[in-house]
Amino acid sequence: MALLTVRAAAERLGVAYSTLKRWVYTGHVRTTRTEGGHHRVSEAEVDRLLARSQPAARRARAADAGEALGALSARNRLRGFVDEVRVDGLLAQVRLHVGDQSLTAVITADAVRALKLRRGDDALAVVKSTEVMIARAGGTEPAPRRRRGAARATARRT
Repeated sequence: MALLTVRAAAERLGVAYSTLKRWVYTGHVRTTRTEGGHHRVSEAEVDRLLARSQPAARRARAADAGEALGALSARNRLRGFVDEVRVDGLLAQVRLHVGDQSLTAVITADAVRALKLRRGDDALAVVKSTEVMIARAGGTEPAPRRRRGAARATARRT
């Protein structure tokens, strides 16, 4: 399991560094210590804190994401967050963090713009054979007759 610095964990949680440090000192956040005495927060702990802090509306919206894709034939959907987006010309590389794994997909730059993918966004990786499609909960769907921006990708597991 990857360990994050307190500053990186605070950024992922959307709280101030000083707030997370206070939570560490009061025992609300479980950490491990390095040999030098620095606190490190596991990604599982960050996920636990994120799940607790999500308002009911956001949890319901996340549940609706699977229903919004209900007509899609692919059943292998991996929920995660966008760790990195690199756009170069017509293509973009999107790296999703799913649990303690990382998944990289190459999709069109138009698809990244249409989905408005940014680092830290929640997203789904939809796996069908050797292809991966990226979707956002509550995201916009392309116009019915337009083929630009199709979010198809070839998967490369890292």
